[in-house]
Amino acid sequence: MAHQMKISALCMAAAAMACGGAAKKLPPPPEPAIATTAPEPGEANYLDNLQQLTFEGQNAEAYFSPDDKHLIFQSTPDSLGCDQIFTMRTDGSEKRMVSTGEGVTTCSYFAYPQGDWILFSSTHLAETACPPRPDFSQGYVWAVHPGFDVFTAQPDGTQLERLTDVPGYDAEATFSRDGSKIVFTSVRDGDLEIYTMNADGSDVQRLTHEEGYDGGPFFSYDGQRIVYRAHHPVEEEELADYRALLADNLVRPSVMELWVMNADGSDKRQITDNGAANFGPYFFPDGERIIFASNMHDPQGRNFDLYVINVDGTGLARITTHPDFDGFPMFNSDGSKLVWASNRDNAKPGDTNVFVADWVGP
Repeated sequence: MAHQMKISALCMAAAAMACGGAAKKLPPPPEPAIATTAPEPGEANYLDNLQQLTFEGQNAEAYFSPDDKHLIFQSTPDSLGCDQIFTMRTDGSEKRMVSTGEGVTTCSYFAYPQGDWILFSSTHLAETACPPRPDFSQGYVWAVHPGFDVFTAQPDGTQLERLTDVPGYDAEATFSRDGSKIVFTSVRDGDLEIYTMNADGSDVQRLTHEEGYDGGPFFSYDGQRIVYRAHHPVEEEELADYRALLADNLVRPSVMELWVMNADGSDKRQITDNGAANFGPYFFPDGERIIFASNMHDPQGRNFDLYVINVDGTGLARITTHPDFDGFPMFNSDGSKLVWASNRDNAKPGDTNVFVADWVGP
């Protein structure tokens, strides 16, 4: 669901193609040269050798392959109406679409530890057209499309296989680094909760039980913990608003705090408490800190930057200072590289692109 965030502002029936068929491919675009950009004031304490890898449209949620040589991400080029899944090398070359080209997709990830499969969610079995955008007459909301299911495929998009097959939203799925478990968000029990399942879709286990939104989960590198975003309304008016929106397959993301729990759902601990929209959390390789995006320093709530925080909620530090959106961070295997999405240096207003940099911070 992270892709449903309006990135320039807050950044969030029968199948036409049967599972197992080949993915549609776009004509390969000309390979752009990598653009190197200078860090903003203060960013050089953490980031060096900033390189832009995409150059048009909306590109976000880029995540490394296990060998750190490729990225998988969702993109809406100017030629497409809504997000599809793409892969490219970490130098920006060999970009290709690996989803079906139908419906809308979100939350892609490589299968660990070999990277010989990919994971993403798609609505193409429920509806081949792009779904309608949310109605913002109720304020800024995300759509949690009931047609989303979780799929795996080979890295080129072939051998597509459906892992979830229950009514409602199943998305936001990521692998543990040993490849044994998938963690994801689902509304199958009537609320937006976090679940795990085996890599083949079996043995689904519910981990969260608090009413409200729980989602965007990622495993720690050792697979022992999960970090996620959540909002659990308490006041009756807020609860009524949440329930009414969810009945319309919507959620309001203006307040999301970060939480950590054990991989079995025990020992849940809230690690932010700033009343802002915190999302896209990812563990450092050592498991002691988390990098994430937040609008906590923008009174209007429009600009997001990257931050680091200890797993006990101490040691908050701001990483990016650009006046436009920065979000969806992920480290490579040894923590030497950071990939994220940003509105900086865009060709036209609203474009969001993928950047990679050397991590030089503590």
